[in-house]
This record gives sequence, structure tokens and C-alpha cells, in this order.
Amino acid sequence: MEMDERQLRVLREVGELGSVTAAAEALLVTPSAISQQLRLLQRSIPVPLTERDGRRVVLTAAGRALAGAAADVESALARARHTVDEFVEQPDSVVSIAAFHSAAAAFYPHLLRGDGVARLALHDEDVPQDEFPLLTREYDLVLAHRLDHGAAWPDTVAVTSLLHEPLDVAVPADHPLAAKRQLTPRDVAGEPWITVHDGFPLMATIEAIGAAANQRLDLVHRINEFAVVAEVVAAGGGIALMPRWTARHHPAVVLRPLRGVHARRHIDVLHRPERTARKAVRSVLTNLHHAATHIRRTDPEP
Repeated sequence: MEMDERQLRVLREVGELGSVTAAAEALLVTPSAISQQLRLLQRSIPVPLTERDGRRVVLTAAGRALAGAAADVESALARARHTVDEFVEQPDSVVSIAAFHSAAAAFYPHLLRGDGVARLALHDEDVPQDEFPLLTREYDLVLAHRLDHGAAWPDTVAVTSLLHEPLDVAVPADHPLAAKRQLTPRDVAGEPWITVHDGFPLMATIEAIGAAANQRLDLVHRINEFAVVAEVVAAGGGIALMPRWTARHHPAVVLRPLRGVHARRHIDVLHRPERTARKAVRSVLTNLHHAATHIRRTDPEP
């Protein structure tokens, strides 16, 4: 049995008002539209719902019984809508957020110390770029990153930009390269490198550095977590690309801008469009923007 709310509403109005014409006037539609809805409803019911009484169409006993049930259906739907409206407008409902590691370290403390009333459920998800959109099925908001020349996010997710972050070369503070204000691909091509695993966004920039220097880079360590990368750089294990604003600064490591290769990444929030119907989610998005502004202003240039 298939029927919808509109058909049941039409049946109820015909029963209460006593005619198709009166129901049409009440619902601000034409009598033919009322008749069409009644015909559609009748297809799903095995007994007649209406009958002729002279020139009028009236409800049968079955029609009156269904019209009575329609009132209960409308009441239940109204309660359901009210419940949904209350959920959507709740400023303190739980908002689930996932972020890759350096974004989590940079943004989560700002969110927790902020003045938002939403309750946060924080998660870390360090995945290849093409897997970030899939996370929007599980989380309300997903902090993701991609390189400038990387593939754009798919149309299936909404995108809110937070930062366009430079990627600098991290070298030990006592390394000869630390004396230079800027570095070129030729400066760094002969060094041992610490870089991310294959499939993660920074690899494309590493490959671009090698191409610009016309030299294959020596990738000696594969580490995704920048806090660990900084420790390995400080210990003399190699040099690395590190984000300028979101990675925690290490006292024994200096960052130097890279000239001759476009080295920046976008940090974006991905979400399903319908998620922002919730007031709490919109509030967290606003707080993420405030956090991005703070991160950009307070972190020093190398």
C-alpha cells in the first residue's frame, strides 16, 4: 500500500467539507487537482474510498475510516517535524569533526577554548586525499588538505576554505642550509629526505622538487606525523617539507621558504550540504574560521 501525506490530506478535507469543490477552495487548488489526488490514492486501496451522492463526491465507509486515520498521520508527522526542528535549532547538540593530524593539532585547541556551545566529538583521520570526501558520511565536518595543483574536491561535498598554507623546507638549526633565507630545488636535492607515504598530498611537491633539480631525491624516511618529522630533522635524520602555520615549531629546527616550486596546500572543511541545516554545525564552522584567522596571524614567517 503506497500513499502520501498530500493524498491523505485531500481525502480528509473532502470528508470534512463534504465536496471536492469545497476541499479545492480550502486547499487553494483546482477541483481537478483534488480529483487527481483521490484517483492516485484509490490505486493503493483495494476498496472504494468515494462514491457519488447526486452531483457530489462523498466518502464511503472505508473512506471515512481512512480519513480518520489520516488525522492521526498528520498529527504524527507534525510531531516528527517539531522534533526535527528542535534538533536542527539546538545550539548545543553534538558536532562530530575529523581532521588530519597537523590540522587537528592546530585547530582543535582553538575550538575547545572557544566560546561555542556545541558539544564536540573530535577524531583524527590521516588518509590519502581521495578518501577525505568519503569521511563526510561518518562525520559532520572533515578538515582535509590538498595541494594547489591537486585534484579539486568532488561536487558531492560542500567545501569551506580555511587556509592556503605555505610548505617550507625544515632543516636542523645548525645545518649549512639554515644560513640561507630562501632555498631552491638545487639547494635541497642532494640532501636525505623525510617525507610522507605514497598517496598523501605532499608527495606531489616532493616529486616537483626532484623534477626542478633534475635529480631523483633520496627518500630515506617515510613519516606522516609532522611532530615526529620535526624530531627526526632535529636529530639530523634529513630534511623535510613542513607546513608553515599548522605544524608545531621545534626549537632545533628552522623553516626556509622554497623558491622555484609552487609549494602550498589548501586546508578546507568538507561536509555534506545538508549538515549545515543544523545550527550547531554552522556555529562550529564559524569558530573554525576564527581559528584559521588566529593561526594565520600569530604564527611567524620563517
